[in-house]
Amino acid sequence: MTRPLRIALVAGEASGDILGSGLMQALKARHPDAEFIGVGGPLMEAEGLASYFPMERLAVMGLVEVLGRLPELLSRRKRLIATLIDARPDVFIGIDAPDFNLGVELKLRRAGIRTVHYVSPSVWAWRQKRVLKIREGCDLMLTLFPFEAQFYEAHQVPVRFVGHPLADTIPLEADRAAARAAIGVPDGAALVALMPGSRGGEVGRLGSLFLDAAERMRSMRPGLHFVLPCASPARRQQLEQMLAGRNLPLTLLDGRSHQALAACDAVLIASGTATLEALLYKRPMVVAYKVAPMTYRILKRLVKSPYVSLPNLLAQRLLVPELLQDAATPEALAQTLVPLLDGGDVQTEGFDRIHRTLRLDASKEAAGAVLDLIGSR
Repeated sequence: MTRPLRIALVAGEASGDILGSGLMQALKARHPDAEFIGVGGPLMEAEGLASYFPMERLAVMGLVEVLGRLPELLSRRKRLIATLIDARPDVFIGIDAPDFNLGVELKLRRAGIRTVHYVSPSVWAWRQKRVLKIREGCDLMLTLFPFEAQFYEAHQVPVRFVGHPLADTIPLEADRAAARAAIGVPDGAALVALMPGSRGGEVGRLGSLFLDAAERMRSMRPGLHFVLPCASPARRQQLEQMLAGRNLPLTLLDGRSHQALAACDAVLIASGTATLEALLYKRPMVVAYKVAPMTYRILKRLVKSPYVSLPNLLAQRLLVPELLQDAATPEALAQTLVPLLDGGDVQTEGFDRIHRTLRLDASKEAAGAVLDLIGSR
């Protein structure tokens, strides 16, 4: 009698836990007796993962914090590799967390264990030589976006584009009226969502800029309302201080960014993953970003991509305006966004096409690709 499939997975943060739990559900649908080992969070554990240690031990942000925890991370990785080589899983799936997982994949593949990496690091944008390490350590790369798959194909890395889970969960057409009712915004008002980022540094650089732009938009379009979702209590406090003395009809929300996107007519948004959510909600947007001047000069030399925002990378053309660094002034942001309140059809039609391209049932596609790899032994 053959033993059940033994599948090892390692996720390093909450987003990976979500992806991992969806993948495990899809794998169990085809192999109900599969065994799951590795490292994951509460969602993966609820699906049956026996986690060797708490996922939080891998979730480290910031260079100083990583340096402080480096001995522990290296020790955990060494022990994990030895444990997995001894366990001989049918496949190892590293979910995002490339700085940790790519090293694990390399060692396991050399030991004769099939390896999959789920969610591509941004090798197509910068540090492109990492693709050589990926090619050596990875039997299969699973990407969320088609342009990533094209990059790996060009570099002879086996790859499968599986779609994006958010495209599966966000409806093709959101209920704007219901979202407005939920956040208490008048149904007939023109509404702009302001999304200056989730981190303190981002909000520090972009918060006042976005509020200044909102005041200019209001002077151009009297009656305009604004909504701003706050990623945390600390971000809300930071934004409340920036709002002091301003007379803006603005609703602050605790989280609820998806409701803000569903409710609004257009978005002024920081470059980042939130731009994908705005795209999936089909809301016209202007993307802005600022970093420290020295950081910007370094990034300009390192980044190989012609665009910074996901909508443009997915469209492979300039679909949404990108106002970066010195170009991101309150006047320019207002002048670029206000026309989109009535004339954003080119953007939204492009967004709809992209949404349908990404809507593949990502977990099911990823599970099929993993099982195809195992079956090819």
